[in-house]
Amino acid sequence: MHWNEAFLTLFRRCLEKYKSGNTDFNSYYTDEDLSFLKSIGYKPREFFDFIEDLGDAGEPSESTALLIAAVRRDFFLVMQNAKHSEHEITVNDLPTFGDTLNDIAYLPRIITKAEAKLRGELDPDIMFGCGGDRRFLRDHGNIHPADFLRHVWAAEGDHQKIAVLIKS
Repeated sequence: MHWNEAFLTLFRRCLEKYKSGNTDFNSYYTDEDLSFLKSIGYKPREFFDFIEDLGDAGEPSESTALLIAAVRRDFFLVMQNAKHSEHEITVNDLPTFGDTLNDIAYLPRIITKAEAKLRGELDPDIMFGCGGDRRFLRDHGNIHPADFLRHVWAAEGDHQKIAVLIKS
């Protein structure tokens, strides 16, 4: 019932391994850890991306990683009925960095990533909440990545609603 504590315990343990020089994230997880991640709609590499960025860049914080995981978990349990998607988007499926929506560069890309994050469909080489995403959200109203995910969820595919949020 306390998935958040399990998440933080695993996160801290993996961060320690990363900081000690172990970058083989596949060696971080027990079978129990993998079952836990699957139960919240997470993939091992997806979890590791937050460990790696915090270890290397000092952000996002563990609380940000937890809040993003909470949104994904909620979507997974509520909207997907705890069923994993079989679809996966690749880097080639993403809009380019220069693509625009309402004259806002990068917005189509981050929306696509957020929608795929919600559904658990990101290729292991794609991270929602990467440095570019964090910079975009900071530059456009200092929006928290978890809040952005919730807005994307609430917009139900209406990208104009997200553009309005960014412009406001």
